Amino acid sequence: GSPVPPEERRLRDKKHLDDITAARLPPLHHSPAKLLSIEESIAIQIQQKEAYEEMQAKLAAQKLAERLNIKMLRFEPEGDASMQYREVRDED
Repeated sequence: GSPVPPEERRLRDKKHLDDITAARLPPLHHSPAKLLSIEESIAIQIQQKEAYEEMQAKLAAQKLAERLNIKMLRFEPEGDASMQYREVRDED
């Protein structure tokens, strides 16, 4: 065989994919890859690491609370919840 031109090969591969699947690649919503300086890369990695660790800590706290059967409620010392427990007395 003679070599197939790249354009014809691409069309043939696309037709083959159309024949065997209805799946389509999702549209690209983000900008293509770009080069970053080392400083920008490190800053992004540190930010991602902190977010990951925070998420891991929340998940660990949630799992521990579930295992110990503890209900986590919001504590608002200056909010309405604290007013329910205070006694109101007249000083007269």
